[in-house]
Amino acid sequence: MVWEHPIYLYGLIAIPMLLFGVWLRTLTLSRRAGKFFDPLQKERLQLGFKQSRARFKQSLFLIAITFLIISLAGPKIGTEVREVKQRGVDMLIALDVSASMNAEDVRPSRLEKAKFEINRLIERLDGDRVGLIIFTGEAFLQSPMTLDYSALRLFLEIVSTDQMPSSATDFASALEVAEQAFNSLDSEEQKNQSAITAARVLLIISDGEDHEQKYNDVLNTLTDAQVYIYTLGIGTTAGTTIPLYEQGTGEYMGYKRDRQGKVVTTALQREVLQQMAAQGGGSYYQIDRGNSGIDAFLARVEELEQGEFSSQEYADFKDQYQWPAAFGLILLLLSWLLPAYSATKHPPEFLNIPG
Repeated sequence: MVWEHPIYLYGLIAIPMLLFGVWLRTLTLSRRAGKFFDPLQKERLQLGFKQSRARFKQSLFLIAITFLIISLAGPKIGTEVREVKQRGVDMLIALDVSASMNAEDVRPSRLEKAKFEINRLIERLDGDRVGLIIFTGEAFLQSPMTLDYSALRLFLEIVSTDQMPSSATDFASALEVAEQAFNSLDSEEQKNQSAITAARVLLIISDGEDHEQKYNDVLNTLTDAQVYIYTLGIGTTAGTTIPLYEQGTGEYMGYKRDRQGKVVTTALQREVLQQMAAQGGGSYYQIDRGNSGIDAFLARVEELEQGEFSSQEYADFKDQYQWPAAFGLILLLLSWLLPAYSATKHPPEFLNIPG
């Protein structure tokens, strides 16, 4: 037997205290009555009173309180098998880690703000499989599809702009890795024919600066495979400089410059992201200084068809609080309804109390 709220069991200490209180009160009343009344007068004043019945009523009351305290503690006896199903969508998050993501037009930087918003997204997910892709001119599957959100947060924490060798941005590389990740799920779904196929979502978070512009073919492949592509632009259209920091120490080194020595500026290129979302059957959202599109994106994802990823059975103790609660309430009702007096017949002279 286990208890849901064992702290309530301390209430059982009150039972012997109540019992002692009842005994002490009965004894006190009996002594007081003996000082003012002789035995015959006391008997006449208590016509019909049954001492044994009064004690029985008190016993019922104390037993009722005992069972009610036990029910509050939540006893669990025996086991029952419960089935827990996890349902959601398959989601890949492609995060741009090019040098322009160090720009600070969105505080503390575009990349740090994006990581913060992804963490907010993870906190609100429930049963969705999520993976993480990081990309610049190349792409890498940082975290495969998982239901372990704690592990996903660890992979996200170590993401930085120094992680990839190229500082340029190529959406095609991210789309190709996403295609491979989604294709790897096909064999798993074939093993579970009864499961509902979950909607597949690719969320691309970037400032939109693509230096290749050769993503149309792989984008069409993904849309043909019924993958919804959403884009989340981060930054401002006003443009800003790109700070450089020394790898390892994080010491500020100045601003990024081109081959002619001019300071490079970067701005949000939302047209590219809007085009990708429109072609991919999704929507475009934006994160700037005072706006976050994560909430609106999550609302759209919740409308998509969800699939069953896992079904687990586990044994748990069965709640049995209802039985002591019902028994205690019945005893409490009986103790209230049971009279301590009964109708008796006595000769008239018995009722005459001498003056």
